[in-house]
Amino acid sequence: MAGPSEESITKEELQELRATLAREERISRALREVGNALGTTLELDDLLELILGRLTDLLEAERSTLYLLDEAAGDLVSRIVVGQEVRSIRIKIGHGIAGTVAKTGRPIRLQNAYSDSLFEPEWDLLTGFRTTSMLAAPLKNHAGRTIGVIQVLNKRTAMEFTAEDEAILAALSTQAAVAIDNSILFLSLTQKNKQLHETKAQLEYRVKDLELLFELERSTARAASVEDLALAALKAASKASEARGAALLLQEEGGGDLVEYVHDAESAESLERVTVKVGEGFLAKAMIDSAPVRLGSASGARVIAGLVDERFPFPVGSVVALPLEGDTSPIGALGVFGKRGGRAFSDEDLSVLGLVTANVSTAVRLFRASSARERGERLTTIGRLLSQVIHDFKTPMTVISGYVQLLATMESKKEREEYAKRILKQFEVLTSMQREVLEFARGERNVFVRRVYLHKFFEEIREQLGREVDGRAIELEFDVDNKVVARFDETRMARAIHNLARNAIEAMAERGGRLTIKGGLENDELVISVSDTGPGIPKEIQGRLFQSFVTAGKPGGTGLGLAIVKKIVEEHGGKVTVESGNEGATFELRIPQPSEPKPTRGSDGPARAKRKPTPAKTRRLDRKRPVRKNGVQKNPS
Repeated sequence: MAGPSEESITKEELQELRATLAREERISRALREVGNALGTTLELDDLLELILGRLTDLLEAERSTLYLLDEAAGDLVSRIVVGQEVRSIRIKIGHGIAGTVAKTGRPIRLQNAYSDSLFEPEWDLLTGFRTTSMLAAPLKNHAGRTIGVIQVLNKRTAMEFTAEDEAILAALSTQAAVAIDNSILFLSLTQKNKQLHETKAQLEYRVKDLELLFELERSTARAASVEDLALAALKAASKASEARGAALLLQEEGGGDLVEYVHDAESAESLERVTVKVGEGFLAKAMIDSAPVRLGSASGARVIAGLVDERFPFPVGSVVALPLEGDTSPIGALGVFGKRGGRAFSDEDLSVLGLVTANVSTAVRLFRASSARERGERLTTIGRLLSQVIHDFKTPMTVISGYVQLLATMESKKEREEYAKRILKQFEVLTSMQREVLEFARGERNVFVRRVYLHKFFEEIREQLGREVDGRAIELEFDVDNKVVARFDETRMARAIHNLARNAIEAMAERGGRLTIKGGLENDELVISVSDTGPGIPKEIQGRLFQSFVTAGKPGGTGLGLAIVKKIVEEHGGKVTVESGNEGATFELRIPQPSEPKPTRGSDGPARAKRKPTPAKTRRLDRKRPVRKNGVQKNPS
């Protein structure tokens, strides 16, 4: 049997063992709770509160504080409650107890904090707490890197914290570091996942916007009229904003009337065009104010008294209208009416409508600029045609003037009748020029090809040019195959030859010379040449001789004569060439001719040569109805 001393020692040891076991159970329970918390929640604040609470109980402390490292600033950061306000404490690495622990990575135990030079008593003054004993340990993650510091203050059951307390703190600080790392990682993943979702949503919006703009641009680019452009814009706007209807207000060019195009989205191709007054309706309001109009929206709604739009077959409960920006002031406005489901238009709808209005504004201005350019080009073309016609008026007017003067001196009725016929023929030439302008205005460009006897054709040209060279030191010479019958537009070809001859006469006006005109067939081409013995064509304009308004600087020259010649020849499917030197210039016109059918051999004898039709017969055939082929009008003769 054990003695009394042995029984007393056993009881003390038993009590100590029981205390140790209770402490270990508390530590184990705390570690299990922290471990369970790690598996059930990743909210950093909840974890830190749980860890600090268990740590305070285990170490029998009055308070615990946790500092986390802010790597960007190089500080330790903690949150404390001062009165009713949550404040952040920042401690520089290497300063104070916590800063030193963070820098060295080793724990610090103090029995009396105020006796240590590292202690900073101003935090006690700030919080009203009196620090006596202190235990601080670093928080190290799985890689051994310090990510924070845990402090426990004022041991309740002793004067100071023990080495065993330090071991418990080290164990729980490891759990805290794991919790913090996992929470930071989770928060990072959560934040990145949120950002990815937001980015995906933004990309989807952008893709929808790009698809909308692409379809809108493609539709407006195909628009052949303002109505087509308006319908394309309104269909895109109503579809993008889920509106039941849309409208486009445009001011006519030059500050004219306000025209509104109304589209009912229930009917795909519906478009109504109405004229509105200034200030009438939501769109006019947006245009005048140069600012959005928004009605029926929960945020930023503008209730506009007196603005009622009854153009739609449904009640307009919500409206968004934006101005179409011009160079200096709005050129109109675009709006959507009645969002489906009775909802109000959102900020997103307003943003999408802003994209649509920006593109519609650009499309309208480009369309108007294109229309103005087309009108300008057409007017320019008509002006050039009129310039050519006026240029060619010189020849018939000169001939008419000459014959009228002769008529005044003629006593013979027969001669007067002959001159009158020639005057009437020149009027036919003028009528032909007038008809050419009208044909162009109607979009027609025809060449009237017929059978022409060269001897008669050039005899009239000889007579007309003879009057122009009369009184000048210019010799007129013709070399024409009088047996040839060719096919061409007699009136226009005469204009071309007159232009070439007039240029030659003007070139030789000072010193005189010889003007030679030749005509005949070579293979299947009619070849007409006009030569002079003048000074030739200046080298600086030879490369652009047949362009409009190119002239050698002669007085009164328009630079149209040779351009007209080239146009007439090309209308016949031919080509014009020129050779020039110090002793003159030669222009050659080549006009393709249809091949004549070969004579057939009869059963009773050799082939009979085809007889040349008489002039009378030619005139009779010419009266048949012309046939148009490849843009060239031909007689079937």
